[in-house]
Amino acid sequence: MSAAEGPLVVGVDTSTQSTKALVVDAATGEVVASGQAPHTVSSGAGRESDPRRWWDALREALHQCGDAAREAAAVSIGGQQHGLVTLDGHGRPVRPALLWNDVRSAPQARRLTEELGGAKFWAERTGSVPAASFTVTKWAWLAENEPEALRATKSVRLPHDYLTERLTGEGTTDRGDASGTGWWASATEAYDEEILAHVGLSPALLPRVVRPGEVAGTVRDSHDLPFAKGTLVAPGTGDNAAAALGLGLRPGTPVLSLGTSGTVYAVAKRRPTDPTGTVAGFADAHGDWLPLACTLNCTLAVDRVAALLGLDREAVEPAAHLTLLPYLDGERTPNLPNASGLLHGLRHDTTAGQLLQAAYDGAVHSLLGALDLVLDEDADRSAPLLLIGGGARGDAWQQTVRRLSGRPVQVPEARELVALGAAAQAAGLLTGEDPAAVARRWNTTRGPVLEAVERDEATLARIAGVLSDAAPLLERSTDAR
Repeated sequence: MSAAEGPLVVGVDTSTQSTKALVVDAATGEVVASGQAPHTVSSGAGRESDPRRWWDALREALHQCGDAAREAAAVSIGGQQHGLVTLDGHGRPVRPALLWNDVRSAPQARRLTEELGGAKFWAERTGSVPAASFTVTKWAWLAENEPEALRATKSVRLPHDYLTERLTGEGTTDRGDASGTGWWASATEAYDEEILAHVGLSPALLPRVVRPGEVAGTVRDSHDLPFAKGTLVAPGTGDNAAAALGLGLRPGTPVLSLGTSGTVYAVAKRRPTDPTGTVAGFADAHGDWLPLACTLNCTLAVDRVAALLGLDREAVEPAAHLTLLPYLDGERTPNLPNASGLLHGLRHDTTAGQLLQAAYDGAVHSLLGALDLVLDEDADRSAPLLLIGGGARGDAWQQTVRRLSGRPVQVPEARELVALGAAAQAAGLLTGEDPAAVARRWNTTRGPVLEAVERDEATLARIAGVLSDAAPLLERSTDAR
């Protein structure tokens, strides 16, 4: 490990699949140590995880960081959004957490939208229209399906809140993650009492929303983690807001993130209110807004298609006649929570590589379709797309995004941007800086720019046509898992 120029901070990303920890030099942004440990996610009727395993994974990831973690002056935790963590009076999970990609609450999402003023009411009140991923719909699902668990619940947290509270002993969250619950009013930046009353959730069960730059608490004791008692703990935030911090985003710069889910977002000065529900009007972690469109099916779905075909994920061939909508987990954009995958245009001469390319095309199409809605009227639509996430370094992903967007693409060299954003937030506590300014000082967006190529209008039109024709079938699909 090289000698650090400044104090060390720890940034954590507790994602759907694993926990990653980075020890970072607050002065230079150099990653001096890292660790990673997997999570277990159920694969039955829904998507659930035991929050206690997140703590175990955090402990293992920090252990891999060695002595560097023990020297940290501050820590911050970024995490998967929307997950419903229900705790008893002793802070123990009542049941496994319902994760963001658990779509069983789709009926509750539809019902809540109808019962409380329709999509326009929700968009204006919370910034977003409820979808099956949102926490408020999961709480409504729990009330209908597991009333005993509901009665046993004495506090409700999001995934990053759970880990932060175990560090500090205090129930806190931040505006970025709170804005994805469906019960935080973006207009007033407070919990919405009418919505909470409607779903039967007392505000006393919810964490305090910590302001940007405020200390969430200090490490209360060493537990079995390497931190010293009294180590500063930043508020943390949701994964997309953390990645935006990690990139040091300025308003209008578009980001396309290729992970288990796919997301398109940009920092905005104006509060978003999209009544179509395509764009979620999230808050960011430092006082602005983060309009975002999300798909459920991205790298995991394409990798599953590659596995079914027995192909390496890069073994693609041009697919001029084929359309594959890879909605393997239902879909959020477009809003088809019970849909399944759909293949159109299969012929005798179709190759496995063409099928795989069609899966890439289908996954990217939904994200690009929402891009214009995410960007406000002042955004530069010729600026490079920042391509991040696990798929960003894959050639097939890069070429598909270039071909279907017609825009230049920049691939930052920095890895683990959620954890880096959390580290920047922790560093901001020590220096008094805006965490995004910290990340810009670290030059986290440095990386190659791939020039624009001609936009593939034919493929975009073909996919749009198939989606339109198949919409009634997709809407009637049932979840047979």
